[in-house]
Amino acid sequence: MGLVLMLGLIMTLYLASFAPLSYGYDPLDPTGNITIKWDIMQANAGGYSVKVSLFNYQLFRHVEPPGWRLSWTWNGDEVIWNMAGAQATLQGNCSRFMGNLPHSCEKKPVIVDLLPGAPYNMQVANCCKGGVLSSLIQDPSKYGATFQMSVGAASTYNASNTSSLYSIPANFTIELPGYTCGPPREVPPSRFTSDGGRRWTQAIGTWNVTCIYSQFRASLTPKCCVSLSAFYNSTIVPCPTCSCHCQGLPGARCANSSKLPPLLQLPHDVTKEVPPLVSCSQHMCPIKVHWHVKQSYREYWRVKITITNFNLAKNYSQWSLVMQHPNLRSLTQVFSFNYSPLDQHGTINDTGMFWGIQYYNEMLLQSGDNGNVQTEILLNKDAGMFTFREGWAFPRKISFNGDECVMPSPEDYPRLPNNANTSSFFRFILLNIPCLLILMFML
Repeated sequence: MGLVLMLGLIMTLYLASFAPLSYGYDPLDPTGNITIKWDIMQANAGGYSVKVSLFNYQLFRHVEPPGWRLSWTWNGDEVIWNMAGAQATLQGNCSRFMGNLPHSCEKKPVIVDLLPGAPYNMQVANCCKGGVLSSLIQDPSKYGATFQMSVGAASTYNASNTSSLYSIPANFTIELPGYTCGPPREVPPSRFTSDGGRRWTQAIGTWNVTCIYSQFRASLTPKCCVSLSAFYNSTIVPCPTCSCHCQGLPGARCANSSKLPPLLQLPHDVTKEVPPLVSCSQHMCPIKVHWHVKQSYREYWRVKITITNFNLAKNYSQWSLVMQHPNLRSLTQVFSFNYSPLDQHGTINDTGMFWGIQYYNEMLLQSGDNGNVQTEILLNKDAGMFTFREGWAFPRKISFNGDECVMPSPEDYPRLPNNANTSSFFRFILLNIPCLLILMFML
C-alpha cells in the first residue's frame, strides 16, 4: 500500500509540472482559437434569422469525430423555429404551441453539425462535415462550419414582451475537451458579397465568441511519449516509465493485445470520445513517437520517424505531428508525410508540422500490426551547426494532435561512443598529411 501511495504522489507531482498549460497559451500557436461568429441577418417584431459560423483558427490542432457540439443559454423565452445546416439534439417541451411546432424549445439547446450526405433541402454552404474542423495548415478549405436558424419568442402568439429577442445568448460552449469559451463580444458587422463582388451586404449585428484550448484542462495525464535511437549507439532510449499513467493506479486502463478477442466491443456514447484503452506497457501512452537517426551521408543525414498507436479503442483521423529541431531549417526531403514549416521566431525556422497524405496514411489505425505510420526525412548538414555530439541530433519538443509529448531526459539521449572524438581526430590527420608535411617544410 505504501508503494502505491508513493507512486501516486510521484505521479501527482509529475502532472503538476504541466500546470502552465492550463492557461491555454501555446507558444507555437499563440493566437490559435476557435471562434464562434453570430450574425443577425434579418429581424422583425416576432424574431430574427441568424447565421452561426465556427472557425478553427489553430495552425495544427483540429477537431476530430465526434465533432463539436455547440450550446448556449437563451436570455429570454426564445425558441428555434427552424434550422438548416445543423440540428438541435432535443426538441424539448413545446406543448404550449398549437399547430406547427418549433425545431427546439430547449432553454439550453445543443446543436450538432449535419453528417455528409444530408438532404439538399437541409444544407447550407459550408455545412455538413459531421462536426469535424480541419486545422488551418492541413486543409484551409475545411476549417469552418456554418448553419442558419430562425429564432422567435415562445410568447409570440400572446403578443407579449419581445424585448429579449435581440439579446445575444450567454454561456457558449462547444463541448470539446480542453476548450473554454469567453463571453460574446460585439464586433463590426460581417459583410457578404454577391453578383461577382459588385454588391456588398452586411449583417444587422455581429458578435464573436472565442474558445481557447488548454492541454491541462483536456486531460490530467499526457497523451503521448517519445523514444529515441541512433545508428551510432546500440542503446534504444524508451519512453520514460509512467509517461502517461502507471499500471495499477486508479484510472489506468490497459489490456494485453495478444489476449483480446478479434472484435473489441466497447460500450460508449456515440456523441463522446471513447476513453483510451491502451496496450499494457511501461509508458501507458496511447501514442508513441520514435525518432531514429538512421544514416549519415557526406552532405545529408537521414532520420526515420514512426508514430505507433497503442490505443485499442480509437483510430486517429487527420493526425498531426509538430516538432522542434534546429536543423529543420535545412530539411531537404520528406518521404510519405506532408510537411510545412512553422515560422514562429522570424528568421529562425526550427519548428515544423508533419501530417498524413490523403487516402494513404492520414488515418492512424488502432493498436495492432497496422497501427503505425512512418516516414524518413533528409536534412542537410549545415556546416555552421551540424554535429551528432551531446544529443543534438534529437528533437527538443514533439506534439501529437497539438498535445505535448513526454520526452526522455536529455541525460539519457544516445551519445557518440567515447572514442568518437579520437577517431575523428585521427581521420582528420590522415586526410590532411600532405598539407601538414608542406607546413612542416615551410617552418
